[in-house]
Amino acid sequence: MSQIWFITGCSRGLGRAFAVAALESGHCVTVTARNVNEVADFRQKYGDRVLPLSLDVTNESQAKDAVQSTIKTFGRLDVLVNNAGYGNVAPIEDTSLEEFRAQIETNLFGVIILTKAALPHFRERRSGHFFQVSSIAARIGPIGRAPYAAAKWGVEGFSETLAKEVAPFGVKVTIVEPGGFRTDFAGASTSLREGRPEYEETVGKTVRFQREYNGKQPGDPARAAAALLRLAAERDPPLRIVLGSDAYNAAEKNDLTKIELARKWKDVSISADFPKVGE
Repeated sequence: MSQIWFITGCSRGLGRAFAVAALESGHCVTVTARNVNEVADFRQKYGDRVLPLSLDVTNESQAKDAVQSTIKTFGRLDVLVNNAGYGNVAPIEDTSLEEFRAQIETNLFGVIILTKAALPHFRERRSGHFFQVSSIAARIGPIGRAPYAAAKWGVEGFSETLAKEVAPFGVKVTIVEPGGFRTDFAGASTSLREGRPEYEETVGKTVRFQREYNGKQPGDPARAAAALLRLAAERDPPLRIVLGSDAYNAAEKNDLTKIELARKWKDVSISADFPKVGE
C-alpha cells in the first residue's frame, strides 16, 4: 500500500537514498533540504508524488508549516524520517561552546522539533511511524565527536520515551543506528581537525583514519534504504536497529562490555540501597 513519507536532509547521503527508495517503491514523499534547489530534481523525475520543501530543522515554524503542507498536499502523513544531521571531528578542548550548541541544535533539537510537529497528526489518526536516524556513535562515544555523540545519545533517550508514550495510539518509533556508509558524511560535509598536539594519539589518529576511510566504508546507502522500507512495512518493527556490519559488531562488543562491567561492580551498585529489615 502506498504511503506518505516525510524525509529531512534529502540533498545527499542517506536522506537522498531513503527518498529515492521510497519513490521507486511507489510512495509519495516530501523531500526537504535547507536549499530546496538541491532537491528540485526529485520533482522533475517523479512528478506530483514529490513535494520539495526548503526546511531548516531547527526552525519550529518552518517544521510545522512543512508538515501541514504535506498533509494538505497528500491528505495525510504516514512516515517521518528524521535524518538531517552532521558531525564534525575535533577534541572537546578545542571545540567551542558555539560549535557544541550548533551540532546539538541540528542533531537533537531538529529531531524533537519535527517529531512534535508531526505527533498530533499521528495521534489523531492513531497510526504513523517515526524513524529517528541516530548513529552507532550513540552507543560507543567515538573519539573526536563529542557534540555529535551527545546529541545522538539525546535522540535515543528522547525516542525511547516517545515510543512508550505513543504506543497506545498505534504510533511506531524506530531508532536507526548507521555505521559507516559511503556518503558525503565523512567527506566535504564534515570538518576534521586534529587539534592541539597533546591529542595526536587520540583525536589526531581518528582524523587520519577518517580521511583514509572515506570512500571505503562497508555501508551501501541503497541497501540501508531497502532496510528502512522493509521496517516501514512491518506490523511490529523494532525500537532500535543498527545498520551495517561495522555498526553491528561495534554495538555487540560495546553492549557485552557494559554488561560485564555492570556485573563486576554489582555489589557496589546495590550497596547504595537502604539496608533491608534485619540486616
